[in-house]
Amino acid sequence: MTLPLAITAPLSFVPIVAIESVVQRVFAHVIASHPGLFDRLADHAAKRYAFQPSDLPIGFLVEPAVPRISVHRKERTPVSDACMEGELVLLLALLEGRIDGDAVFFSRDLAVSGDMEAMLALRNALDDCEIDLPSDLAEMAGPLAPLVRRAGEQIRERALGRVLKEEAPQWN
Repeated sequence: MTLPLAITAPLSFVPIVAIESVVQRVFAHVIASHPGLFDRLADHAAKRYAFQPSDLPIGFLVEPAVPRISVHRKERTPVSDACMEGELVLLLALLEGRIDGDAVFFSRDLAVSGDMEAMLALRNALDDCEIDLPSDLAEMAGPLAPLVRRAGEQIRERALGRVLKEEAPQWN
């Protein structure tokens, strides 16, 4: 499911510092809520992982050893050891372990390049953490937590419903 232009176009004009500030707060909260997230990476913790949403003008670089996330414009993609590219909805579903990464990879909806062993180690680490973004975001929302959780869950279900329908095999 490609994000609508009304959502993605403004990201071309918003300063990276503003986007990165929000992304770093969410990242820090997820790391705090799932402290063992990067423990299974072992030697791969020092690697740099790039995530390039194909439907956004920005990308993300995660450095587990620090731990740190940075945001960059696509034309200024930093050097990474492993890179994953796909629609944002797919990347977030993989983060939460809600879809089969192998199926998405082999259907060519997801491209992985660089150190495949490092990316597999990260995928295994994510599978064990049971990240739930709507719940994690709700924890950051204070008294608005129930509203944020409910909205996040509805957005996720609609987005994943479309993705899963697109992935479903068509029988003739």
